Amino acid sequence: MFSIHSVDQQRAEAVEWLGTKRKFWFLDNQRRWLFKAEERGTGDDWAEKIACHLCELLRMPHVHYELAELTDGNIPGVICETCSPAPLSLVLGNQLLLRRDPDYPADIGRKYKVREHTVQAAVDAVRELEPPSDERMSGTDQGIQTALDVFVGYVMLDAWIANQDRHHENWAALRDDDLRLAPTFDHGAGLARILSDEERKERLTTKDRNRTVEFFAAKAKSAFYNHTTDSQPLGTVEAFSAFAGFAPKAARLWLNRLAKIQPEMVQTILDEVPNKRMTKITKEFTAKLLQINQERLLQEKVVG
Repeated sequence: MFSIHSVDQQRAEAVEWLGTKRKFWFLDNQRRWLFKAEERGTGDDWAEKIACHLCELLRMPHVHYELAELTDGNIPGVICETCSPAPLSLVLGNQLLLRRDPDYPADIGRKYKVREHTVQAAVDAVRELEPPSDERMSGTDQGIQTALDVFVGYVMLDAWIANQDRHHENWAALRDDDLRLAPTFDHGAGLARILSDEERKERLTTKDRNRTVEFFAAKAKSAFYNHTTDSQPLGTVEAFSAFAGFAPKAARLWLNRLAKIQPEMVQTILDEVPNKRMTKITKEFTAKLLQINQERLLQEKVVG
């Protein structure tokens, strides 16, 4: 089973205001860590942990997460070490987009239904970045070279885990002497973690085609729009296909990596999550969702 790290809230040194969950930073052996609480029972903690290990299977630059709980009240959550230790600083996607377009709606707090958050706008912003550091890129396919090559992988990951939360504050760059694409982070909204077990069981067993896991998976929306005039964002697989058109070689390499991941590899990760965090039916549904989305992605014809 994955270990659960105890965190003493008395060690909190700074509150993190981004997002909707209770978060705070603390020091451990001179290293800065973020604790994100899961007080709502929506499964963000196990979704974040599973996504982290799926990134490892993909050999994708990512922030590493560990399951955790507060010593006072046993409140569950996750911890991660900062990806921007001094002298690095984090520049969020909305600020990167604002640098290119002074009219971009980069207001803090406005994250969703931002029609200006288009595939083209993100591609243009990411193209100006350096790829993640050599340390972060260790193990990544040698054909993945540019920041855009890597970002295409992030969008593929979103489609695989049904992450609908890649808004313009959930991707970023790290600033030092230059601007480098940050590792992918904040996947706690993925894997349909908010569903009830009753709905999961129904979708796994129903004969109603409009209630199946397959039908549910196909409805997942990204946070990217194709055009500023569109009323709806692209679906997660559609978004990957759109980004893949700008870096087709990289997209095929990421798909090749995805194709090598077998169901038993995913099941091993799910089995490591303590049952008090993730029920048996939740694990069954999550495995099915990942299998379906993997198959959907591998059917994509990357043009270019």
